[in-house]
Amino acid sequence: MTEAVEPIRVGVLGARGRMGVEVCRAVDGAEDLDLVAMIDQGDWLFNASDAGAQVVVDFTNPEAVLDNLHWCIDQGINVVVGTSGFTDARIEQVRGWLADKPDVGVVIAPNFGIGAVLMMEFAARAARYFESVEIIEQHHPRKVDAPSGTALHTARLVGRAREEAGMGAMPDATTDEMAGARGTEVAGVKIHSVRASGLVAHQEVLFGATGETLTIRHDSFDRVSFMPGVLLAIREVVKRPGLTVGLDALL
Repeated sequence: MTEAVEPIRVGVLGARGRMGVEVCRAVDGAEDLDLVAMIDQGDWLFNASDAGAQVVVDFTNPEAVLDNLHWCIDQGINVVVGTSGFTDARIEQVRGWLADKPDVGVVIAPNFGIGAVLMMEFAARAARYFESVEIIEQHHPRKVDAPSGTALHTARLVGRAREEAGMGAMPDATTDEMAGARGTEVAGVKIHSVRASGLVAHQEVLFGATGETLTIRHDSFDRVSFMPGVLLAIREVVKRPGLTVGLDALL
């Protein structure tokens, strides 16, 4: 007779936000997960530990996420983070906290969309074959950070691939530029951010070489598209002590 496996107990931070609502609905609908705490701004974080949460999912904001993460790690609670704003310095800070809690797992994912993860992987593979590449990311106007975490992660992956291939600077004769006209630059890659009503989350990576271009594009039209990735991260983080950056490591 097979022994019944207890559901993973999950708390959600940012539970009343746009993504938080979807996460709560997805966790509640999964037979192997148990939604035990829904926490939002002004609520007590200890509601998660009091409820025995094994995993906390954070979809809050860049200002709050580090404090939330530090608290969860101190409490010995695994964390899945979908909040943007993670620089290399912030990631190293989290890695330092985990050094004192070797049994705790943290997954930080710039994007939980399976298609978005593949878009980033394809972009990194294409980077060594084209002398030019720029990123255009488009989001709803309520998004507080620009560029998006997905665009930042893509730029770093592309920049690393170009460096490993021994590629130099991209061709660009611009000498007269209005501030912001050429976007911002991350790892040698230009990123352009668009914020407009009607958008959800969209990104294209435009590659160019003599006589040809290649565009790799991903569109999320509904936040439900991120839920398979979130559920995958919840199920995997309890098995993966330490820090995991990016959903690709879990696929």
